[in-house]
Amino acid sequence: MDDPKHSERASEFVPWVEKYRPKKLKEVIGHGPVVKRLEAYVKNRNLPHLIFSGPAGTGKTTSALALAHELYGEQFGQCFYELNASDDRGIDVVRGKIKDFARTLPFTEVPFKIIFLDEGDAMTQDAQQALRRTMERFSSNTRFIISVNYSSRLIEPIQSRCAVFRFSPLTEEEIRKVIETVSKGEGLKLDKAAEDAVVYVAEGDARKAINCLQGASSTADRISEADIFKISSRARPAEVAKMIEFAYKGRFGEARQLLDELLVKYGMSGEDIIQQMFREVTKLDVPDRKKVALVDRVGEYDFRMVEGADDRIQLEALLAQIMLLGSSE
Repeated sequence: MDDPKHSERASEFVPWVEKYRPKKLKEVIGHGPVVKRLEAYVKNRNLPHLIFSGPAGTGKTTSALALAHELYGEQFGQCFYELNASDDRGIDVVRGKIKDFARTLPFTEVPFKIIFLDEGDAMTQDAQQALRRTMERFSSNTRFIISVNYSSRLIEPIQSRCAVFRFSPLTEEEIRKVIETVSKGEGLKLDKAAEDAVVYVAEGDARKAINCLQGASSTADRISEADIFKISSRARPAEVAKMIEFAYKGRFGEARQLLDELLVKYGMSGEDIIQQMFREVTKLDVPDRKKVALVDRVGEYDFRMVEGADDRIQLEALLAQIMLLGSSE
């Protein structure tokens, strides 16, 4: 028999992402139309094969787990099988683990079991072809939910057999609801600036927001804006904007000095810096044609770094390009 005190102690060491994961569909933040349709599936105790498509941290796995918990209750463990397709992505997994689970009948009031394939778009083409045949053969007693970042990476025969639900990044308001829930549960104190920093860092990703809060809370219950940017290896937006502004106005030396601070003080990678530069460039108070040219330059130098070019050299070259664009007015 489980010891309640032991369970309570164990829950203290669970990552906050799991601790605050909604257990019911009505608790899922955002995606109202999607949740409403999933609730109808639970009510009718029937559903087609599903594809959950969207960026990380938007609620795909949470929705699948909540759906299964509401369908199966205490028999969840017998009827729900989760597999990360990015780890087990070959044809042997489909022929082995997936097929073995799919072929057995469920001993519940619900006449089917669910196989949840996380990151299904990482599966090989051969594995996807084998999965298609498995979906056809065992559709009477097994339903598949396939979570992907890009549904277009699944072969057409799988797409045509599934209802597709698209999960978009959470809005600023929805991320603030996540922050409020976690802060209240953990007794955290955030001022407005710190909350805004979490929203900025999360970029619509609830998982990122929660991990950021847990990391920042390790030293104190009161969290500041500086704590958030430090734990997430991000600079304040104002600092990045100032660096771009200096370069645009021809103050290259000062812009280069700020770049050094970002690389050393925050320990940011070139990729992190250029992503923040992109976000700030689009907010500059400059003519649209200049803004378009700036975005083009940022994209070019981002590509160079992805291809392996030196981060510092490329970022300084980008600042030089921004200065040249500013001086051509």
